[in-house]
Amino acid sequence: MKKQPYLVGLAVVTTLSMLPFNGAPLLAKAIDAGNHLAANVLKQPKVELNLSAEKQHLQKDEQGKEITTWQAMTSGNTGANPGDVIRYTLKGENKGDRAAKNLAVTQPIPIGTVYVLNSATVVNTNNNAITYSIDSGKTFVTKPVIKVTLASGQIEQRPAPAEAYTHIRLSVNNGLEPKADVKAAYWVKVRS
Repeated sequence: MKKQPYLVGLAVVTTLSMLPFNGAPLLAKAIDAGNHLAANVLKQPKVELNLSAEKQHLQKDEQGKEITTWQAMTSGNTGANPGDVIRYTLKGENKGDRAAKNLAVTQPIPIGTVYVLNSATVVNTNNNAITYSIDSGKTFVTKPVIKVTLASGQIEQRPAPAEAYTHIRLSVNNGLEPKADVKAAYWVKVRS
């Protein structure tokens, strides 16, 4: 009895493969569609992302002028002290055969750090947007604001303090063409 459903299923597949559809057997059309789908999947955008971190070092030259250098933070060199500034750099490259449309990358501001206001930059792309969240990534805007209650009881909107920022988002609105890359950076300061 258990073999009967299997045989019925096999008969249906055999029958379907013999039925013509637009001049070709139905099974041949299904295989052709599968091959077309597989080829399209292989040609999809493939954006490879790399995030790196560097710690800021301030030094003075012989004339007393302050010089900023950056030291890569690697697995053997990850220590940071209160007040240290860390620069995160995100590099993305489209290694696929099609443009990556509506590309958006969201990064949380690491716990124990504060976003350095106006430090975010993007290069190698047009029509990009940098937006921020102060509500754990639920909403993003270019200039976050908070409501402040004044002594008079009036509520006023003011720019959000750096401590309120929870996430940063880079949006490449025109898409990232095949073999093209994009680079963004932002700074955070280790909390005291």
